[in-house]
Amino acid sequence: MPVCPGPEETRGEMRQNYEVFVEFSFPPHQIRVNMTDAETLLVEAGRRMVAGEGYALATINLDHLVKLARDLSFRDIYAAQDLVCADGNPIVWLSKLAKKPVSLVPGSDMVLPLAQEAARNGVSIALMGSTDEALAAAADALRARVPGLEVAACIAPPMGFDPAGPAARAILEELSASGAKLTYIALGAPKQEIFAAFGRTVVPDMGFASIGAGLDFLAGRQKRAPKWVRAIAMEWAWRMLSSPRRMVKRYAECAAILPGEAVRAWRQR
Repeated sequence: MPVCPGPEETRGEMRQNYEVFVEFSFPPHQIRVNMTDAETLLVEAGRRMVAGEGYALATINLDHLVKLARDLSFRDIYAAQDLVCADGNPIVWLSKLAKKPVSLVPGSDMVLPLAQEAARNGVSIALMGSTDEALAAAADALRARVPGLEVAACIAPPMGFDPAGPAARAILEELSASGAKLTYIALGAPKQEIFAAFGRTVVPDMGFASIGAGLDFLAGRQKRAPKWVRAIAMEWAWRMLSSPRRMVKRYAECAAILPGEAVRAWRQR
């Protein structure tokens, strides 16, 4: 996996310090959930939009913890994310166990609020990832639901896309030329986080939000669990039943790491 050079050294001046909440230890890094709720995230994103400051937003969940445990280069990539919020209920439960509670802030739920914040601040956005058809449908949905929003670019990368290679740099240059100051990245982990970290070094005044299937949900290309299922913290079961071949193994791996993470969270008290 490609690694952006020197995330701690070259990006230190671009990072902001936040009060530490629940954190996850993946040496040599501590991954901190520094955006404790949706309001905090929107205020910080809005501040950066007005100030012309870039950022990379990651939405951490148990699957990311599995990847962080296995992949040393992903640790460097995650440490380069400026804003981190809790994308899964287990992360919220672990934060409560650590007595450093955070709220659930799924990336998919933040697509519209971030777009509304961009429109309020006169900031245009770009969509990157998925397919041309899905991006076009998502752009139409966003324009319909967020008055005054400008979608400056929609870019679907080719198959085999290297998120930190020459093609990624070319896309970043195209995004920069479009005038967009917030790019939604819909590539899935770890590609979207790699692209965001790379983007912060190439276009440091742009915001990057890694939102997974958020655009496909908005475009109607994927069906999300009903609100009542999400309200009882059973979206994982809905997803597993909807795509068992892909999700059963993933959730088994997530369940396997949960006891150890619970112990480590307890020790943060």
